[in-house]
Amino acid sequence: MADWDAAFWDARYRSLDAVWSGAPNAQLVAEASALRPGVALDVGCGEGADAIWLAQHGWTVVAVDFSGYALERAGKRADKAGDDVADRILWRLADVTAEDDPRLPQADLVSAQFLHVPGDQWRRVLSRLIDAVAPGGTLLLVGHDPSDLHSTVSRPKDEDVYWSPVDVAAMLDEEQWVVEAAESRERFQRTDPVDHQHGHHHGDVVRDAVLRARRRGPAPHQSAE
Repeated sequence: MADWDAAFWDARYRSLDAVWSGAPNAQLVAEASALRPGVALDVGCGEGADAIWLAQHGWTVVAVDFSGYALERAGKRADKAGDDVADRILWRLADVTAEDDPRLPQADLVSAQFLHVPGDQWRRVLSRLIDAVAPGGTLLLVGHDPSDLHSTVSRPKDEDVYWSPVDVAAMLDEEQWVVEAAESRERFQRTDPVDHQHGHHHGDVVRDAVLRARRRGPAPHQSAE
């Protein structure tokens, strides 16, 4: 994990036409679909699928990543989705794991999907994500559940990058936060292309760690259309 820095990810993105599926993360869609659109902060946005989905559903998005190559690819994909989508997204190069403060803006939705960093960095990142949630806003964290450490599906091998949603929930001040979900959720993840001969997908059941919490305060504003 020590080598998973910006240079590593830039090299990985350069080596492949697409690192990720291009589809928004399932838990983001499940959780954000019921929220009133406002300003969203997508941290660790990668190739931009989540940011694009949010913009398509009325959000104004600040999408952050420390890989400039990923942001360049994400911007091009947003442009292909149309001006009404691309104009809603601000792509920002920043390293939220760095010791210096990246000055994240406050947002009605702060989302970090599968942002896996070592424990010492995770505590720093988590503090910044929590601080970025506006009053009445939502914190949505999704990661590989610790029970997936030994999954047959490819997963990080370093135990230090896994986190428990229950442990994160316990860190939130009950006077300031309402924890709405802190659980492990099963889903099917494909591991191979579709088997057209037999009409089914190859894959395995995986588990996502999901933490959704709302900061107490006035309801977040609805973005202007």
